[in-house]
Amino acid sequence: MRSVILAAGLVAVLGLSACDSSKTAAVAAAPPPPKDTARSQQMYAGQELISKIDTATIKVGKPGTLEVDVTGEVGMPGYTNAALLPRINAGAPQDGVYEVDVVADKPATPGAAATTPITIKNGWPGYPADHLKGVKFIAKTNSVVAMLPTG
Repeated sequence: MRSVILAAGLVAVLGLSACDSSKTAAVAAAPPPPKDTARSQQMYAGQELISKIDTATIKVGKPGTLEVDVTGEVGMPGYTNAALLPRINAGAPQDGVYEVDVVADKPATPGAAATTPITIKNGWPGYPADHLKGVKFIAKTNSVVAMLPTG
């Protein structure tokens, strides 16, 4: 009787382990989402990522400054002080694409939800000119990569 119980237990364990491996194989087949290579800086109280980025361009301006032009959307009217927060890298990115968070100050009194356009046109003084080939602008729902024009 004891050997029958042991044999039944062994069959049950083998059956369960086969079921479990098929589940992990199906989950492992899906590729992981791409990871950002840098970490965000701390935002000030009231700042948050904008909702979406529509377009982004960069070009070298006056010496030592990168001219940045980003258009996007926020969730309601009243956002102010739109800015760029360069992410912190352990070293220069191998592909030369630096990551930047696009942030703005939330309205003090929230209004009705209505998609509102936002534009950021400013310079990035002291940008890493030696290594920079492009900038990845990051919002809540998407990101856009702008490459430096060649020539």
